[in-house]
Amino acid sequence: MTKRMLIMVGGVILLIAVLAFGKFLQIKKLIASAPKPAAQVVTAVKVQTAEWQPQLSSVGTLAPVRGVDVTTEIAGLVREVRFKSGDEVKAGQVLFELNADTDVAQLRSLQAAADLAATTLKRDKLQLAAQAISQAQVDADEADLKSKQALVAQQKAAVDKKTIRAPFAGKLGITAINPGQYLNPGDKLVTLQTIDTVYVDFFVPQKQLSQLSIGQKMNLTSDAWPGVGFAAKVTSISPKVDSATRNVQVQATVPNAKRQLLPGMFANVSLDQGALQKYLTLPQTAITYNPYGSTVFVLAPPAGEAAKDALKDDKGQPYPVAQQVFVTTGPTRGDQVAILTGLKEGQTVVTSGQLKLKNGMPATIDNKVQPANSPNPTPQEK
Repeated sequence: MTKRMLIMVGGVILLIAVLAFGKFLQIKKLIASAPKPAAQVVTAVKVQTAEWQPQLSSVGTLAPVRGVDVTTEIAGLVREVRFKSGDEVKAGQVLFELNADTDVAQLRSLQAAADLAATTLKRDKLQLAAQAISQAQVDADEADLKSKQALVAQQKAAVDKKTIRAPFAGKLGITAINPGQYLNPGDKLVTLQTIDTVYVDFFVPQKQLSQLSIGQKMNLTSDAWPGVGFAAKVTSISPKVDSATRNVQVQATVPNAKRQLLPGMFANVSLDQGALQKYLTLPQTAITYNPYGSTVFVLAPPAGEAAKDALKDDKGQPYPVAQQVFVTTGPTRGDQVAILTGLKEGQTVVTSGQLKLKNGMPATIDNKVQPANSPNPTPQEK
């Protein structure tokens, strides 16, 4: 009985083994006959070495060497506007005339009183010489004359303030003031700017303070003039670091003979620092930024046993396969980024289409349309 049971159990085990082996062969056949994944179309470039000039970059604001909003110290009615919007004016040139009839009349009255006081003093001095009056009377006459002369000077200053002049030479802005308009003290009348030379104010981190010096040359660009560079020179470094941002303010002077730069514009400033540096460079589109690090896909022909089963093109050559690599990025220049670690010169790196790639996936390179890869890009018209 025991022998029969053992034979039955052995037969069942053998049957299960035969069925399992048959199923394994069937699955292996299905896997072997499954279509291989198609090669993904991507763009790629070879990693190259480029020489970059280290630069200190910042964004600054342009300011005039001299600029002011012309105002009035006293109230009055505008009698005449002596300029047109946008005119060039000289220092001291009359801009506005306010109605000063009442002030002039008051000045004449005070001047008459001062003249009378001077005559009285002259007469009393003659009488003092003849001992007809006391010295005290002459002293009182002198004090009275000085008081009346001071009132004349005060009134004359008030009359002069009714004539508003340019405090310095420059270019006027647009005014909305017209004759007959009443002005209050402090009202903005017109802006006056000297823009043959302008300042650019910008901030740099305190750790870069040692790289700055008075007289240092720098370059300035503005979106208003794409592709045009303006030479500048550092003329002032603030003696105080902002305690909130830990930045220090720097001011540079920019010649502006063509008056292309206007106060209030923002500008990109860059200062060359030290000797040229060599970096491996890639288009910024090649980098995939992740919370756990930056990666790129490197393309290389399959090697070893993988080359036998690799997907091949029409010429029988295996497609390169993608391999994700971690990299450390450095400074950027335009469309390019420097690679500090993770790659070697000459390696082929995917620049677009990497979102559809995985490790070991075959890829075909089509560079008919390449991503931007210029260290000094310029805006393109649509």
